[in-house]
Amino acid sequence: MFDRIDYKDGATPLTGYVARPVGRPRAAVLVLPTIVNITPNIERKAQALAEAGYLAFIGDFYGEPVPSFDAARPLAGALRADTDVYRNRIAAGLAAMAALPEAAGLPLAVIGFCMGGQAALELARSGADIRAAISYHGLFDTKRPAAAGAIRARILICHGDADPMAPREAVLGFWQEMDAAGADWHFHSYGNVRHGFTDPASDARGVDAVRYNPSADRQSWAATLSFFDELFG
Repeated sequence: MFDRIDYKDGATPLTGYVARPVGRPRAAVLVLPTIVNITPNIERKAQALAEAGYLAFIGDFYGEPVPSFDAARPLAGALRADTDVYRNRIAAGLAAMAALPEAAGLPLAVIGFCMGGQAALELARSGADIRAAISYHGLFDTKRPAAAGAIRARILICHGDADPMAPREAVLGFWQEMDAAGADWHFHSYGNVRHGFTDPASDARGVDAVRYNPSADRQSWAATLSFFDELFG
């Protein structure tokens, strides 16, 4: 189902996984995972992209196994402490995907979940040459807001309105940032939906802020495919 791709960010070895469609891909999509890196749900989403005709590449945040959420927090904190380090790690995944032979000449896009949603937005803020950036229950805070005219990508946000990790004041701040940057953005908000709504395993984590929502999961994925249809034909 997936082929392993070894790549690097500077001296840090990283491991990506690629899912290929039948026939020529419509676009190449970098899939940025959650704080615990690759999970079964991330694999499902990448496979769904391949089935829809896209080359899907799952990026790696840390270059090492992550056994639990508790173990992931210090790794994520260290990675996100320096914006340049964080953006370089994300960009390394984009470059590894773009270097695949079957990605030659394809438009590029990025999607991300939770921390990966924040990372997708950081890639867009950096001015990367991508056509689309999509965030699902992602975080909106950044140490380096987008400069005016910097964002090339069209942006789609799929957000749970009851997500305490991205409350309404953070939402409003993000809207204002995007407007100031002159970005082309869409924002879908799902009422009474919490963090982690795309992952069926969310309910098993025993965290009140995190809940799976089948409707929001379906609607956000339908919005994704529609968004990509508009961009990639």
